[in-house]
Amino acid sequence: MAEESEISGKENLFSVLRHEKTDTVPWVPFAGVHAGKLKGYSAREVLTDSDKLLESLLEVNKLYCPDGQPVVFDLQIEAEILGCELLWAENAPPSVITHPLAADMRVPEVIPAAADGRLPLILDVMGKFKAEVGEHTALYGLITGPFTLASHLRGTEIFMDTIDKREYLIELLAYTSKVAQEMARLYVEAGMDVIAVVDPVISQISPRMFKKFMHQPFSDLFACIREQGVFSAFFVCGDATKNIEPMCLTLPDCIAVDENIDMVTAKEVTDRHNVVLEGNIPLTTRMLMGTQQDNMKYVVDLLDALDHHNLIISPGCDMPYDVPVENTIGVTEAIRDTGRTRQVLANYHAAEMDLDAIELPDYANLEKPLLEVFTLDSSTCAACGYMLHAAERAYEELAGEVDMVEYKATSAENVARMMKMGIKNLPCICINGDLKFSSLIPGNRKLIEAIKAYS
Repeated sequence: MAEESEISGKENLFSVLRHEKTDTVPWVPFAGVHAGKLKGYSAREVLTDSDKLLESLLEVNKLYCPDGQPVVFDLQIEAEILGCELLWAENAPPSVITHPLAADMRVPEVIPAAADGRLPLILDVMGKFKAEVGEHTALYGLITGPFTLASHLRGTEIFMDTIDKREYLIELLAYTSKVAQEMARLYVEAGMDVIAVVDPVISQISPRMFKKFMHQPFSDLFACIREQGVFSAFFVCGDATKNIEPMCLTLPDCIAVDENIDMVTAKEVTDRHNVVLEGNIPLTTRMLMGTQQDNMKYVVDLLDALDHHNLIISPGCDMPYDVPVENTIGVTEAIRDTGRTRQVLANYHAAEMDLDAIELPDYANLEKPLLEVFTLDSSTCAACGYMLHAAERAYEELAGEVDMVEYKATSAENVARMMKMGIKNLPCICINGDLKFSSLIPGNRKLIEAIKAYS
C-alpha cells in the first residue's frame, strides 16, 4: 500500500486555524514590497505591475517555503479608490497624504467594485497565483480595517471624533465596515483562503473606546467573512495589549501582533478565547538589521516560550523592503528544524549596542520644548504615521514655539537611542525627554497642553 503523503503547508495552517493539534507551527512571511526586492523591482513597480508582482510572489514562495502567504500588503488600496491621494516610495508601500473627509463631515456611499483602482491588477494576480501555488500554500487577502480606513478618510480628526462627534464616527465606521466586507467578498471570490483585516490604528485607542465604537463593525466584518467559508485574522500593530481581549470578542479566527506585544501574555488571553495567535518577529532590530543567527535565536526562544497549540509564526508586520534574504531563510530553518537550529546556535552571542556613543540633548536647558517622535517607520506603519501627523499638527500650530524630530527604528543609531531612553513601545512621543504618549495618539488640544507645560 502506498505511504500517505505528507501534509501540505496549507493544510497545516488550516489545521491550526481549526484549533487542531499539529506537529509543526505554521510559518507566514509577510513579504509585501520585500517580494519586489527579491527580483530587483521597486515597491511602486511591484504594486502597479501584475507581471512583476506575480513573479515576485513566486520568488517568495520558492525561497521562504511558506505555509501561508499574502498577495499584497498595501493598506492604501481602498483609500485610493475612495479619493485619498497617495505619496509613492521606491522601497515602501505608498502613504496617504490627503483626507477627503478632514473638513467634510459626511458618510460616503461608494463601495469599491472589481473594476476600481488597482483592484483589476490585484484580483488578476490573486487568481494566477492561486493556480500556481494554491494546492500547497494558503493565500492571505489583506484588507484595510474599518478604523484605519476611516482614519485615512478623516485624518487625525478621527481621534477627536471619539470625543466630540461620536454619532458621526459610528456612522462612518459602519460605512468603512461595509467597504471591508465587499473587499473581503472580492478577495474570497478570487481564491483567498484567509482574509486578514489589518487595522494598525486599533492600538491607539482604549478598551472602552474599542467597546463603544469598534466592537460592532469588526464583529459584523468577521461574521461576514465566516459566512463565506474562509478563515479570518485580526492584524494590529503597536502596543495593543490592552485591546487583545476586546479583539477576541469580535470572533476572528486569529489575532496577529507585532513586536510591541509580549506573546506569552497575549497568548494567555487568546487561549482563553480559543483564538489563534500569530507573530511577532521584530521587523527592524532582527529582520532588517540583525544577523541570520539573531533571527534564528529569536524564533527558537519564541517557540520555547509558547505552547505551540493555536500558534503561527510570522514577522510582526509587513517586512521592510531591504530585509536580507539570509535572515528570512534563517527564520524558515528555525521553524522547520528547531532542534538542529539549537545546535547551530550553541556558540551564539548577541552583538551589544554602544549606548555610550549616543548623545542625548541637554533636556533641562533647552530654549523651547522638544518633541521627539519615535516610530517603527512612519512611511510604512499607519499608526506611526498618524502619531507623527499629530505631532506635526501641533508643531505647525505652535509655529516657532517648539522643536520636533522623528526617530525611525530603521537604523542602528536610532534603535540605540531608544534603548538609552528606555523606549519600549512604538510609536510614542516624548517631550523634553519625558515619555508622554505611548501607543495612544493624542488629540490636538491634549498634545498642545502637554507641550505648553514645558514652556
